[in-house]
Amino acid sequence: MRASQLPGPPPLLLLLLLRPDFTPAVSAAPFEPTWESLDARPLPEWFDQAKFGIFIHWGVFSVPSFGSEWFWWYWQNQKIPKYVNFMKDNYPPDFKYEDFGPLFTAKFFNVSQWADIFQASGAKYIVLTSKHHEGFTLWGSEYSWNWNAVDEGPKRDIVRELEVAIRSRTNLHFGLYYSLFEWFHPLFLEDKSGSFQKQKFPAAKMLPELYELVVKYQPEVLWSDGDGGAPDSYWNSTGFLAWLYNESPVRDTVVTNDRWGDRCICKHGGYYTCTDRYHPGHLLFHKWENCMTIDKFSWGYRRDAEITDYLTIEELVKQLVETVAYGGNLLMNVGPTLDGTISAIFEERLRQMGTWLKVNGEAIYKTHPWRFQNETFTPDVWYTSKPKEKLVYAIFLKWPISGQLVLAQPTAIPGETEVKLLGHAQPLFWTSLKPNGLMVQLPRLSIHQMPTRWGWALKLTNMM
Repeated sequence: MRASQLPGPPPLLLLLLLRPDFTPAVSAAPFEPTWESLDARPLPEWFDQAKFGIFIHWGVFSVPSFGSEWFWWYWQNQKIPKYVNFMKDNYPPDFKYEDFGPLFTAKFFNVSQWADIFQASGAKYIVLTSKHHEGFTLWGSEYSWNWNAVDEGPKRDIVRELEVAIRSRTNLHFGLYYSLFEWFHPLFLEDKSGSFQKQKFPAAKMLPELYELVVKYQPEVLWSDGDGGAPDSYWNSTGFLAWLYNESPVRDTVVTNDRWGDRCICKHGGYYTCTDRYHPGHLLFHKWENCMTIDKFSWGYRRDAEITDYLTIEELVKQLVETVAYGGNLLMNVGPTLDGTISAIFEERLRQMGTWLKVNGEAIYKTHPWRFQNETFTPDVWYTSKPKEKLVYAIFLKWPISGQLVLAQPTAIPGETEVKLLGHAQPLFWTSLKPNGLMVQLPRLSIHQMPTRWGWALKLTNMM
């Protein structure tokens, strides 16, 4: 954004939010603007039950669609040769990043088609990048004059269109990603040069936009990112979150992550993300999310991607199963093209996941980690549970050649324990092992009779 494009002063509420000692004026407000109070807020139940969401990285970076969604930074700031050469080879010498804006047309953006694909994926929520670090907003923000999707490029309110489609055509929860900082915004750079002692950028841009987003679109996930090295006190994250939890229209249902300032990640906020593609490898007792990409190397669409750069459906199912077994949610990212299409390989992966979840979703949705997260005797077996129903699910990713699956962790009760294969009608025969465990005789099925192709789940009733 150019200096001449800066918005006017923010509303009084937002100026008050910049004060660290400001408490929102609400009677008997349960949450104070402190991390101690905010971190104690119970996570709305729907989020843990959902288990699986879709991330959508879409913006002006989708126009060059080369290398990474960090294209502008790598080209102009880091001056990485492959990005510099890409521009030299394909664009005039005086071409600026802002010139990509009018080319971001979303010409074939069919929001109903998007919604139907996401519904078919089996996901329970989506998170759209309303604004990435480039500062371009996918709604007509009053505070991003001439650098938003209504004034430039699509000339459409992308956020509103997707919000309406998701809520009218699907049962998914609607969420928004928002980058706190912007790489080249002059006010942010000015604040940064002064070691963030002044808060010109949050006052003029970030807080007004966040407030605008929540009030206009009422997202149930607010996925914060990009602190720019600034502490949460600079962003006044606690003041904003106190308003979000106490007074906002989504105060009872909204969930937030942990990226609200330098050193907040994996420590403060709602659920933890810790790092991109986070996979702790053990059970966490705080709710967490594995945000990851189908494209192994980029969040935005890449024209230069090769087929081996995409995770297979087998790898994606494994990621989902392991993540849920360890108590997390999987947020799986797709990057639409500049035209607004979801490429065939992304659509295929999403629909494949939906096919798998139609059969095995019972072992994923609304489950809890069991006392063992994976099987120690047989590789690639993962456990989830529903304690109230006395159910344990054993999800196995390789069908044994012998037709017999050994589970060393559960203890079966003769005459009470029942074992079923999800997607197969008849109970399975099993035998107890000493000192514990059981061996399950799997049904003899042809490849066409298999309930699914990329992993299977046993439903164990009345286990010890």
